[in-house]
Amino acid sequence: MLDPAAPQLVVNAPTLLFSWIPADPGAAEALVPAGLRAHPQRQVFLCQYVVDDGTQTSGFGAYSLTFLGVSLADMDAPDGETPGGWWTHYLASSARVRQYAAARGAPAGDGETHLEVRGGRLTAETRAGGRPLIRVTARVGHTGTEAHSGHHRYLTRRDGELIVSDYPYVAEPVSPFEVESVEFLAPEHPVYALRPTNPLQFCWGFYSPRVSFAYPARPNVPDEAGDLHQVPARRARSGLPSGS
Repeated sequence: MLDPAAPQLVVNAPTLLFSWIPADPGAAEALVPAGLRAHPQRQVFLCQYVVDDGTQTSGFGAYSLTFLGVSLADMDAPDGETPGGWWTHYLASSARVRQYAAARGAPAGDGETHLEVRGGRLTAETRAGGRPLIRVTARVGHTGTEAHSGHHRYLTRRDGELIVSDYPYVAEPVSPFEVESVEFLAPEHPVYALRPTNPLQFCWGFYSPRVSFAYPARPNVPDEAGDLHQVPARRARSGLPSGS
C-alpha cells in the first residue's frame, strides 16, 4: 500500500473538468456535511481522467478516475476564483489509488472511466458495477500556445478531522470547448442526486489532452492499525474545529 502521507505526481493525463447547476439543488446541498456551506448556486463539479501508462505517475500506476462533488462557499482555491469542493463520489479503477485516497478521507469506490476523441467530439463515460453511470459529450478543438496553471482545493474528512488540500496543476486546454450533453444513466445510483438541469447550465471548466497535477503531502499519517499519528491537520480557513 502506498504511504497515504506521501505526495504523488501525475503527468500528461487527458482530463475533462467542469461544473454545472444541479437539477435538484436541495439534494446536492444535502450531501455537504454540517459545518461547511454549499456554494450559493449549489454548483456541482465533475472530473473524468485517464492515466494510460504507469510511467505517467510517481506511484499510482495506470488507472482511470471520476470524481464528483459540491462546490463550497468561503473555500476558494488560492487563485481566489475557483470554489473549493467537497468530494461526494470518487470512483477509481485501481485498488492502489482507492486505498491511498480513502486514507486521505476520499469516498473511494470502484469505477472505470473512458475518454475518446473522434472527429472533434469527446465522449467521456464513467461505469461502475458493469453499468454506465455518467456520459458526457463535448465539442473539442486543439491545444494552442496557452497553458493554465494554479491549484484546485478539495476537502475531505477522516476520523472527524477536516482535511483541506490544494492540488497544483498545469493544463493545456483545447479551444473551442463546448459541453453538448451530460447524461446521468442510473437513477438508482447515489450520483443521480447531482444530475444537471435540462438544459445544462454550465459554470466553468475545460478539456485538456495533457494535464499534470500532484496530490500534496498530507499532515495526518494513518498507521497500519488505522490510527492517526498526533500531527495537527490543516484546518479550513473558516476556522472549523476538529470534528465539526
